[in-house]
Amino acid sequence: MDKLSFYYIIIYIFMFIFGVCVGSFLNVCIYRLPKNESLIKRNSHCMTCGEEIKRRDLIPIISWCLLRGKCRSCGAKISPRYTVVELLNGVLWLVCALFFDIVSFPMYIVLTCLVLSALVVIFFMDWDTQLINIWVVVFIAVMAVLEMILCNGIFGIDTKSHIIGAFAASIPLLLVVLISRERAMGWGDFYLMAAAGLYLGTQGILVALGIALVTGSIGGLAQKKFSGSSKFAFGPYLSLGVAASIFFGDVIGDWYMRITGLYEILEITP
Repeated sequence: MDKLSFYYIIIYIFMFIFGVCVGSFLNVCIYRLPKNESLIKRNSHCMTCGEEIKRRDLIPIISWCLLRGKCRSCGAKISPRYTVVELLNGVLWLVCALFFDIVSFPMYIVLTCLVLSALVVIFFMDWDTQLINIWVVVFIAVMAVLEMILCNGIFGIDTKSHIIGAFAASIPLLLVVLISRERAMGWGDFYLMAAAGLYLGTQGILVALGIALVTGSIGGLAQKKFSGSSKFAFGPYLSLGVAASIFFGDVIGDWYMRITGLYEILEITP
């Protein structure tokens, strides 16, 4: 079936809208998890006046635009980042549906979309607080286990590779944590790469770590230049690397193996 057929287009629209709605919940996670607040007991409220936000003002993206980024009760500005998170998650879910065949591999795409959403939470939460919530990491690990059970053989998913992947990038980070006594890197980074490695597999997580190291180095240097501080959260760059590897890990990994001749050295058939 043509990926631009009416049937596919309806699915793409649904994926984007549902992704945006989930993005609204991600904002709650990003704000409340670092404070150990319940995600469901208290309704959304204005951060300035504390007034509970009415349901008509909770429509993702649209409500923020109609209110011109202000609280209906007190007129305080509402950060545009809430809308950015909603839009970003919607775009990620849409790209996932476009990149993979959602009709042929629906379960794989559902699991991958949920992992991408967890990465969005980790990205912004760690950026704000330099903390990675362990329960978000556990969620990724659960998605990895479900992937190995439900999607074994799809896109080269192999249980052995994924189990090795859980250690391939996390062990080097563990050594950094222990040697630096958590000054260079925290336990959250180690846990994240263990869970992500279980999801991506060996090659995918090594590509993710490589992307994170390159982007993290650039971001760290830029931050030091503009702020004078060399301390920065590495979780956002790890999240970026994992997300990029989900889509391009195989391509980048194969390219690297070819140009370095590792296929011939290891006697592996690509």
